[in-house]
Amino acid sequence: MAPADPLLLPAGTVFTPEDLIFYADPDRRSLDEALAEADLLVSCPHSGSAIPAELAQFLAPEFTKRLQFDFTDCSTSPIVRRWAQIDPRIVYVENPHPRMVRDPNRAKPDDLYETLREAFARVRAAGPYNKVDLTGVEAIRPVTFSFYPLLVEPDDEAGLRRLAAAFAEVADRGLEVYQRTRTELIGRMVDLAFAEADRSGAAVDFNTLSFHDTMNHTTTRDGAVNVERAPADRLPDVVALSNRGDHQGNPRGDNPVTMAPDALRALAAAHRTGFDVGRPEAVALNQPYLGSQEIIEAGALFRELAPRAAVAGVALGAVQAEFRREFLLGPELTRELTAPGVGWPDPDIDRVDLLARACKASWDRYRTRA
Repeated sequence: MAPADPLLLPAGTVFTPEDLIFYADPDRRSLDEALAEADLLVSCPHSGSAIPAELAQFLAPEFTKRLQFDFTDCSTSPIVRRWAQIDPRIVYVENPHPRMVRDPNRAKPDDLYETLREAFARVRAAGPYNKVDLTGVEAIRPVTFSFYPLLVEPDDEAGLRRLAAAFAEVADRGLEVYQRTRTELIGRMVDLAFAEADRSGAAVDFNTLSFHDTMNHTTTRDGAVNVERAPADRLPDVVALSNRGDHQGNPRGDNPVTMAPDALRALAAAHRTGFDVGRPEAVALNQPYLGSQEIIEAGALFRELAPRAAVAGVALGAVQAEFRREFLLGPELTRELTAPGVGWPDPDIDRVDLLARACKASWDRYRTRA
């Protein structure tokens, strides 16, 4: 395999829930025991990088490994896996497929063929490498966020139907296993939270965290990740925490939030301490992103349960964390990516451990907020 070639999963790869769930001391604790001790479910919907080999035939020939990894949140996987190793209070579920298979942090299309047809039409109308609005049809994107070709548009309707069928078939072996597993784990952990509140008579928290990263720079055609985003699209220095609210975590008009505003503000303060940041604005709320499908779905469930939760003393919350990728990578790896190239650097294991411990420290601090 040449350095420029995208990384592929072997054809026919099927994932099971056991492949996707991570927690501390699995040799000593069962999943049931880990769930009973945990009060936080972490999910990474965009952490997968390797593309199923069945989809290689549809890739644009200029799609390199660097563009492939830049189109994922690949920095999140080693950090959250390490966090799960050292923190018995969390359980982590990971999407093994990259977002190009289908983005699980967007609503699943009712008709994948029609969605792809419209997405390709918009890209074609915009022209090669030009910015294109894919709102409403971006569950599977024909271009990256830098608007570089990702998928080759089929020549005819039959070809597009073959493409849609291939994506649907592959998703069932990994991405949809991830989504079903995450939904099941949320249900089990909610039940355990109510049972613990009933048993102890004390207040109980259960939160879901959708964990992401985004770079404040986009790529050039030679692979250099060095084009600064517009100010409105830039992440704060460390992380944006989102609950679908405003910049203080309060509701925007009649729009419901997915985590209580005071809880989100406490979580932000805990991250400023846990990550030892000197400037409060390095941890921001709902900017530039409000949070997407994973916290929307969890938030809707938690609102349904709100009357029961209020009586039981159970606090339920869903939050999205969007870390600045340059911060996760560190200065050395970031400098490497600003130069032209086709590959992607291996993670810095020492920095991975440091960041995982900062995540743990932040949530430990949050738990003591009362």
